[in-house]
Order: sequence, then C-alpha cells, then structure tokens
Amino acid sequence: MPPTIDRVPMHAAAAALVLVGLGAAVAAAHADDGPVKVFILAGQSNMVGAGQVAANPDRNGGKGSLEWLVEQSPDRAKYATLRDADGEWVERDDVKIWYLGRTGGLKPGFGGNENAIGPELGFGTVVGDAFDEPVVLVKIAWGGKAIGKEFRPPSSGGEVGAEYRQLVDLSKATIANLGSIFPEFEGREIELVGLGWHQGWNDRVNQAFNDAYEDNLSNLIRDLRKELEAPQLPFVIAETGMTGPDEKHPRALSLMAAQKAVAEKPEFRGTVAFVPTRSFWRDETDSPSKQGYHWNSNAETYYLIGESMGRAMLGVLAERSAPGSPADH
Repeated sequence: MPPTIDRVPMHAAAAALVLVGLGAAVAAAHADDGPVKVFILAGQSNMVGAGQVAANPDRNGGKGSLEWLVEQSPDRAKYATLRDADGEWVERDDVKIWYLGRTGGLKPGFGGNENAIGPELGFGTVVGDAFDEPVVLVKIAWGGKAIGKEFRPPSSGGEVGAEYRQLVDLSKATIANLGSIFPEFEGREIELVGLGWHQGWNDRVNQAFNDAYEDNLSNLIRDLRKELEAPQLPFVIAETGMTGPDEKHPRALSLMAAQKAVAEKPEFRGTVAFVPTRSFWRDETDSPSKQGYHWNSNAETYYLIGESMGRAMLGVLAERSAPGSPADH
C-alpha cells in the first residue's frame, strides 16, 4: 500500500492513485481559493436513478416526472430553480459531476440515462447551495449489487467484491485526476468531504445477505475509510424504503432496521447518519411506472432522497466541527 501523501500536483507525471481525506488535499497552486469539495455517491440501481425527467402523458398524465414536478405539482414553486427563464434545465457551473465517465455541470439527466435522475440532483443542489467553493460529485453505482457479494468489503471475510474494489479504485483515480477531468480545477486543492450510500435491494431479497447486512455495512464504512485514507469520513445511509410506510415483509423491515442500527453504533457517533426515506414513496398511480423496486420511477422521490441525504451530510459536517466532536480527537 503506498504511503499517505497529503499533497501532490494534479499534473504530476506519475499519476499515481492518491486519495486524500478531510483536511488533506491535492495541490495548492491557488492558495487563496478554498478547496474543491468532493462527495462520493455510491450504491446500486437506486443510486443510479430511474426518476423520469420527461413527462409521458400516457403514464398517469405525466405525474411523477420531473417535468410534471416543476410545471404542475402542488410543490412546483420549490423546484422552479431547476429551470431557467427559457424553460431549459439549469446546468450548474458550481457543481460538477463525474458518473462512470459521464461528466458535466449538474443538471437532470445523470441517472440511468439522459431521461432519468437519481439522488445526485437533490444532493448536489443542497450541498452546492451550502458551499462557496466548487463541488464535485463522484457517482459510482451499478444495478443489482449486494454488500453480501459484489460490494463485499475485505473485513467481512471471503472473496472481496469486484464492485467494492472498483468503488475504491475509481474513487482514488477520479480524485487524483480531477484537474484533467475538469480543467478549471487544475492546480486547485481537492478535499474529500463525505460519502452518500443508497443501496440494499439485492441484500433485502436474500436471507443470508439480509442477516449479515449490519455487519457488512459497518465493515464497508470502516474499510472504505481506511482505503480512502479518511478515518472519520462522513457517511450518509439512505434507507432502502421503497414500497413505503406500509411495508410489512420481514426481510425488508429487518434490512431497514440494520441500516439505522449502523448509524447508531457508538463508534460511528457524529460521523454516520441515517436518512429515512419511506415517506418519499409515491403510489404507482402518481408515478411514471409500476417498478416498485425503482421507486416507481418517480422523480420527486429521487429528488427528495438526494435532498435529505444532502441535509444529513451538512448535519454531520456541522456536528464534526463542533467542540468535542470525534474530529477533535
């Protein structure tokens, strides 16, 4: 394992995979500028995102699409800033996103395809509004992956998951080369601020994976912090709450309880937050699809999940900066 390196020029020829945690950075050419704030967003298909952007009038009159949300929903005033005066989706220049090679300013269309959103839109809106410095979202997610297998961390024993390994390697490589991906950040300091996690369906439908979920997710947090050289990296867990408040299946309930229990562990006090999501469920009659495992493709749901994750992340950061927090020790 390479030694910890606090600072390295982003244009260095070595291009080694170097990651820095909170308080450390890549390069410092512009000392008067605050560091670019980087957040990793990871998980499976509901982090990928299936919230539909364009309204399809043949699907419940377009209800649940992002277009319907900004044009017709009772809460449309809240989402008005997502469009400009000409009716075009706003592309933020202060929030950038890298999603498995797709890059640009944050706007709708960084979900599973260009007509979809995931939690990144709500998350990026919240954290982008909160920081004066530029924000970069590094989104790494694939459909159909379990912590019990594909994301299996080293501390859980057995074979380390291929997607776990990719999550680590892609995070390191993207952050180390951020100045090449986004040339406007060449020479800027880079600060890894936190990680948002939305995943669980493939563990939820497997009894053995379900039973081990609390241990596996705890190990995932510990192992990622170690490999990303960020011992107190803030970690936000979005509940796997699809099917909503009326869910009664024992595996579904136990997995959501496990997610909450991880955030309540004493060792994670003040650095890990749990985000309830079941209230964001929208019925299929108010949504673009009947895919319950994808939140019925409801864009409002995905936006609210991301928004709540962003607010929870800011809460963790505020707690970390308070006197007596774990970051002080």
